[in-house]
Amino acid sequence: MKIVTPTLKKLGFFAAILTVSYSCSDDAETQEEVMLTNTELKTILEADDVSGVVDTALYDLYMNNSTTAKTISSEECYYATYTDTGYTATFNNCVLNGTDNVNGTLTVTYNFESESSSFTATYNDFYVGEIKINGTRTYDIGTNSENNSVSFTTTSDMSIVMEDGSVIEEDGTKTFTLSFGDSLETTTFGIDGTWTVVDDGNTYNVTVGSTLEGNYACSYLNDGTMTVAKNGLTLIVDFGDGTCDDVATITYPNGAVEEINLRD
Repeated sequence: MKIVTPTLKKLGFFAAILTVSYSCSDDAETQEEVMLTNTELKTILEADDVSGVVDTALYDLYMNNSTTAKTISSEECYYATYTDTGYTATFNNCVLNGTDNVNGTLTVTYNFESESSSFTATYNDFYVGEIKINGTRTYDIGTNSENNSVSFTTTSDMSIVMEDGSVIEEDGTKTFTLSFGDSLETTTFGIDGTWTVVDDGNTYNVTVGSTLEGNYACSYLNDGTMTVAKNGLTLIVDFGDGTCDDVATITYPNGAVEEINLRD
């Protein structure tokens, strides 16, 4: 499970443009086991990659809003029609950033009250392959020339219908930061935020403790911690100390520790 790859692609495009096992008792005789699998961890971390597949295109179109043209197209994949308050972006069933075909129209509204560059996209039966997306996603874009970094924050309220008919719901806020270095190893990205994922009857409330980090030389997150409350039971996921490997450490509510493999 290469959690890092889609996020690296997204941040790279932006930069170019700019458990767990737990025993609890209702009484002395009742035990309940709750587990967090690597598949669940993948869902928690990668749901955003589905809903965010057009992030780069929307940002590119947003940055072109000062052009005198009322309509802009890109390689016959998508085009946008602008108004004073935003634009509509139409994707023509095309492959975008190596994904399945994207198809549908998004309505984008500028957030004039925000001090940063900000806009909101509304998804209405938007498709990535056979996956259907509905909801809203707000973007706040920032740069820091002193720290040689770029960042963007997304606030999402999304419903994702998978090809098999299952539904994943995600809401919350994430901040992605790309810091440029002299090499792949020193060019790093970070993820912060708080979000909730609902999937297959389970609710996962996620809070990043110390920033989740990775770099372009590693296929996995390799630093940082987050807490995950699954159906009310809280555990800690530790991605390591910066060493590139495919292992995360889970700390159980009772203090026990277990390693989980991040590989597919």
